[in-house]
Amino acid sequence: MHESVDRTIKRGKKGFARVVFGRSALILVLILLQFVGLWLLFSRLENYIAYVYGIFLVVVLLLVVHIINKDSNPAFKIAWLVLIMGLPVVGTLFYFFVTGQVGVRLLQDRLRKNLVETRKYLRQEDSVLESLEREDPESLGLAVYMNNYGGYPIYRNSEVTYFPLGENKFEEMLRQLEEAKKFIFLEYFIVDEGEMWNAVLDILRRKVKEGVEVRFLYDGLCTLKLLPVSYPKQLLAYGIQCRVFSPLRPALSTVQNNRDHRKILVIDGHTAFTGGVNLADEYINRVDRFGHWKDTAIMVKGEAVTSFTMMFLQMWNLSSMSPEAYQRYIVPPEQLRRPVPGYVMPYGDSPLDNELVGSMVYMDIINRAKKYVHICTPYLVLDNEMVTALRFAAKRGVEVQLILPHHPDKKYAYLLARVFYEELIPHGVQIYEYLPGFVHAKSFVSDDRCCTVGTINLDFRSLYLHFECGTYMTLGSVVADVERDFQETKKKCRRITEADCKAYPWWKRMLGYLLRVIAPQM
Repeated sequence: MHESVDRTIKRGKKGFARVVFGRSALILVLILLQFVGLWLLFSRLENYIAYVYGIFLVVVLLLVVHIINKDSNPAFKIAWLVLIMGLPVVGTLFYFFVTGQVGVRLLQDRLRKNLVETRKYLRQEDSVLESLEREDPESLGLAVYMNNYGGYPIYRNSEVTYFPLGENKFEEMLRQLEEAKKFIFLEYFIVDEGEMWNAVLDILRRKVKEGVEVRFLYDGLCTLKLLPVSYPKQLLAYGIQCRVFSPLRPALSTVQNNRDHRKILVIDGHTAFTGGVNLADEYINRVDRFGHWKDTAIMVKGEAVTSFTMMFLQMWNLSSMSPEAYQRYIVPPEQLRRPVPGYVMPYGDSPLDNELVGSMVYMDIINRAKKYVHICTPYLVLDNEMVTALRFAAKRGVEVQLILPHHPDKKYAYLLARVFYEELIPHGVQIYEYLPGFVHAKSFVSDDRCCTVGTINLDFRSLYLHFECGTYMTLGSVVADVERDFQETKKKCRRITEADCKAYPWWKRMLGYLLRVIAPQM
């Protein structure tokens, strides 16, 4: 179907065992060798083991006091305390290793610099806040928080189209790409060859020949088994600028724990896409993985696209020391305005700025809900604050409903989710499982008034460790679209009851309890 895509760009499926597994095995072997080196070092201290262990006990005591008084989430504190007190030597060394990463600090410095450079392009218009205060005063606090601490303004004059399935996004995505005249920015977590990516790549190659600037950023996990290490060079041969965020390296480093989980497409600064849909065939149900794949996405047109443009450039330049001509990609507001009702606030979330933007948006929606809050998420691995917020909302009469997969993509994630079923359902929270297959959508909608759609799962990785993005929308017609889709999806679900929780096999429940102890570090 897409024969024009160069056959030299391929994953090498025939050589899977030789190329893909070999690369993964090499990384694993090199990391294991580093562990062996550490073991040999400590074996040489065998004659001094009593002194060494005594010193470690003192260090452990001081470290426990430090962790208890540290300003961080209690779940992380508990996970560290269990590890350090259970395995004093290993746990202490691991803690210092994780918290003392030079690479993380360098990444923080680069991100801080990029945020400063893009700040002037993301200024909040006072007139928008004034009108928001009149029309939707309950959203004003969130907009002020996001502007002051997240760095992203709220906009009017922006139109949002909601896609209830990945197939819907894919079709419109191809149409919009064909219309590109100046530039195309793509940032995705997963890219895999197949009908979806080949169709996109075919358009990108043609657009480059037409003089369109194309930049493509994808996460380094793709180099493990989806794309060859040389893929950026192969795309560059077509004129496509390509970078890999945090490529996997055979070295012990926590930098590789912070993945770029965003899904962003920006076209000419006036159109943007985001949501849960990656560039792989399972997201558009061209291949069957875990049954029917339920995902969602949105297309934004208008002034709010500026935030997506800056989000992409902020990430693109994390790996570059050269200056960026940001102004080239900014479209004047008067050329973007689309006179539609409602407010749109795209936002990014970083694990490096100590600000839990994604979590705060979710918490704000839950805490302000009066009638209902309806949630779609593929994973349910919650901290205490989120559990408390969901339970309290249900106790004060809010209809709290969550849709999760019946066919999970990760067994351990499902075992963990079942633990939280037990904590939520007895307090009035309603949980449904999508019987046809897997839910990958990440959406909140509340009171026919506001919603958010993005990449942020309800788990520790998304809320604390990954680079993420989302879009908060209020008073626009898209809110009704998201709620309508939730109700249609719920018709294909089965409600989980307290009796179901009690009937769940005891050994699976026990595995879930054990996994919960280390969930913040997974």
